[in-house]
Amino acid sequence: MANITVADSIPQLQAQLEEFRTTHPRRTKLPESLWQSAVKLARRHGVYAVAHPLRLDYSKLKRQVNGSSAPRRRKAQARFVELMGAAAPARVDEYTIEFESLRGPKMRIHWTASRPLDWGALLRAWRRVQR
Repeated sequence: MANITVADSIPQLQAQLEEFRTTHPRRTKLPESLWQSAVKLARRHGVYAVAHPLRLDYSKLKRQVNGSSAPRRRKAQARFVELMGAAAPARVDEYTIEFESLRGPKMRIHWTASRPLDWGALLRAWRRVQR
């Protein structure tokens, strides 16, 4: 760890923080005046150089230095999304095909789609099965 030079004002704030911490229960929120003093120091000396010796939450101090004391929140997700399609509705066709083997089995397919099925490939597959 690098040796950090601290300014005279950091030990003064450190003494105030220690006094507060010894007179209040653990996890008690720090007064806004102490946070504001820490923010002023962090702007002069850097966030880490202040947060580390004062045992402050680095992330919270950084947010306050950047002008936001509220924790970051997720952006609101869209509740409505409009999907734009083609101006004219897609054409949907219906197909019916029947296959009949010389041995007698039959197969009928009814297909509804915007593009036709590869009927030739289907017929070749059906013939392979019939052999």
